[in-house]
Amino acid sequence: MDATNKASIRAARDHIEQKEGRLHILVNNAGQVGPTSPFLNDLSAPEHQSAETLGKALFDNESFEGWADLYTINTFSIFFVSTAFVGLLAKGTKEKEASGYTSSIINTTSISGVIKVAQNHFCYNSAKGAASHLTKLLSTEFALKGIPVRVNAIAPGIYASEMTFDTITPEQVDKIGMGVHPVPAKRAGTAQEMAGTAVYLASRAGCYTNGQEIIIDGGYVAVNPSIG
Repeated sequence: MDATNKASIRAARDHIEQKEGRLHILVNNAGQVGPTSPFLNDLSAPEHQSAETLGKALFDNESFEGWADLYTINTFSIFFVSTAFVGLLAKGTKEKEASGYTSSIINTTSISGVIKVAQNHFCYNSAKGAASHLTKLLSTEFALKGIPVRVNAIAPGIYASEMTFDTITPEQVDKIGMGVHPVPAKRAGTAQEMAGTAVYLASRAGCYTNGQEIIIDGGYVAVNPSIG
C-alpha cells in the first residue's frame, strides 16, 4: 500500500474488508527524512556570519515542495490511513466488546517532534510534532463521537533503522541525536523495546490507554529542551 495515495489506501482497506471483515490493530509507521540544512549546527560554517547569511542559507537550501513531500508522508498519511480504516477497527472492537478489548491505532512519531532543537531538519521535526498533535486530535474526536477505537503514539529516540544506520554504536548515539546534552542511557534503543511498547498498546493490557504519546528514548527528552 502507498500510504500517500488515496486510491491505494482505499484498495488496501477494501482488501482487508473482503478478507477479514474487521481490523484490530493499525500501525501508521511510514516515514522518511526530508529537507536538511547540515550547516545549521556547524557554527564555523560561512552561513553563520550573520543573521542575514544564516536566514538566506536556510531560505535558499529548502523548498516548499520538499516540505510538502515530507509532510505528506510523515503527517498526512496518518490522517488518511486512519480515517480509511477506522470503520473496520470499530468492527474489530465490536467483535471483542464482551472482553473489554478495543481496537488500536498506533502512530510512530519521534522525539524530534517533542524536543525544541531542530537537529539540522526543521521540516522533519515540525512534521513529527504535527503527527503528535494529530494523534491527540484523532483520539479525542473518535472518543467524543462514540467511536470505540483508541489512538496512541510511540515516540522513539535513537534507534537503528532505514533512516539512520543498520547498527548504532554507543559512540554514534549523541552524534545522531544532536542534543544539547548526551543520552543518559549511553546507547541506542533496541527492537525489543520498540516492539514491546507496541505490543502493550495493542494488547488487552493497554486498553485503558488512549490519546497518549509514549516516549522511549533512554532519557533524551529528560535532559534536552522539550515541549511540555
